[in-house]
Parts: sequence; structure tokens; C-alpha cells
Amino acid sequence: MSTGIEAGALPATMPAPARKADRAGVGLARLRRLALACVVPAALVAVWQFTTAGRPYSLIPPPAEVWAELRDLAVGGVNDDAFSGTLWTHLAASLGRVYGGFALAAAAALPLGLLIGRVPLIRALLDPVLQVLRPVPVTAWLPLAMILFGLGPRSAFFLVFLGAFYPILVNTVFGVRSVEPRLFEAAAMLGCTGAAQFLRVVLPAALPSIFTGLRLGLGFAWVVIVVGEMTGVQTGLGAIIMEARQLSRTEIVICGMAVIGVAGFVSDWLVMLLGRRLLAWSPNHG
Repeated sequence: MSTGIEAGALPATMPAPARKADRAGVGLARLRRLALACVVPAALVAVWQFTTAGRPYSLIPPPAEVWAELRDLAVGGVNDDAFSGTLWTHLAASLGRVYGGFALAAAAALPLGLLIGRVPLIRALLDPVLQVLRPVPVTAWLPLAMILFGLGPRSAFFLVFLGAFYPILVNTVFGVRSVEPRLFEAAAMLGCTGAAQFLRVVLPAALPSIFTGLRLGLGFAWVVIVVGEMTGVQTGLGAIIMEARQLSRTEIVICGMAVIGVAGFVSDWLVMLLGRRLLAWSPNHG
């Protein structure tokens, strides 16, 4: 039983100086975590600056040039070339493909994972096939995707779907197989039998593992977006990276990589935030 005082839930009877001191301590702890999180990126930027500054023929531009190019991509007014001010268009296109493919993968993998994990007949029929297909890399599907769906966004959508599907499926199956048999016995004693156990027993008990799969799936969706947008699409972060590579615009390539990293980080943070709210009862999530 917890006897401590939760941050943000201070009792009204606590003296005002004590509440202020507690909030100040929480604020200092957050600042400390933020400072620690910035140590490695700052060191990497320093090394990057030291190894590239003052070398006009270097293939890797220094951080200042990349930052200037990123501002030009976002708002224009620096280079005024074909890439100027196009960042938000490309980002919106990639966001639509990532979240669309991820949503479709979750809609397919979650019920399938529940069935494979709980129904032996379904597991015997589908699990061997899925385990054979799972190691096939997304890049190997690229030619087949262009044959099946043609050049354009549909192929990219399919590849993103594949990248997100298997992590969600595997973790869902693992979560379902890990449900303690005593929970089913207790539910049966309370009159919960048959298909009702999926919603009242299996799904709640497997939710921690399912959210782990959702995080991994969304992360892989961002990983494969560049491959997905190699299928002839005109907009998207992957498309701009490939076009910049062909033009030897390394600074734009690095900008695209940085934007994908930030977008993926924010996406993962949103999934974690949702998981913390829905899994507040779980000791493994917090």
C-alpha cells in the first residue's frame, strides 16, 4: 500500500509551503531528466561540427548548413529552389501513409492474434504460414508490391502495413498465450463463458503486451516509410530523401532523416501516453 504523496495529487490539507516545495522538487526532477536526455545529442552534434566544419569538399555538411536547409524546407526564403517550403506537404503525405497503414495493420493483427493465441485450430492453420512469411524483409516485397498495386501510394501503403503487421500480431499472440488459466476458471465460476471471455478476460489481460506490439508496429511503420515511398510517389519524406540523394543534396537527406526521427518519437510518445491511461491498473506500465 502506497503511503507517499503522488505528484499532481497533493492533499488540500498539506501546508502551502510544503506543496510548493514538492512541486519544486518535481520540476527539478523533470529538468534533470531533460538535461540528461540532451547530453548524448549535444555530444553527437559537437562531434559532427568538429569533423565537418571548415571542410568545403566534405560529403557531409556541418550542422549549421543542415539547420539552414531545414528552415528553408519548412518556410522557404533561404534557397528558393524546388524543395523550399515543401516540408509540410511531404510530412502530411507520410503521416497519412504511416497512420493509415498502421491502423489497417492493427485492425487485421489484433483479432487475428486473439484467435491464434486462444483457438488451437486457428493456430494450427495459420501460425506456420505466418511464421514462414514473417522473416521476409519488407524490401523483398517491393517488386511484388509494385506489380500488385502499381507505382504510387497504394504500394507504399501496403509496405507500411506489412512493416507494422507482424510486431502487433506476435505480441498479441504472446499476450493471449500468457493469460493465466486461473483467470478463465474464475470467469467461468462467475458465469462468463465462451466468446464473452475474449472481451472480459483475454483482452484486458493481454493489453500490456498488445500495447508493446502497437509501439513496435508504429516504429516499424516509420522505419519502412522510406522504402514504401520508393515506389514512384511524388510526395512524402521518403520521396524527398530519394530525390535529394539523386541530386547529391546530402543536407536535405539529413533533414528528412531528422524529421522522420522526430515524427516517430512523437508517435511513440502518443502511444505510450494512451497506454499509461488505459493500463493504469497494470504494475508493468506507468
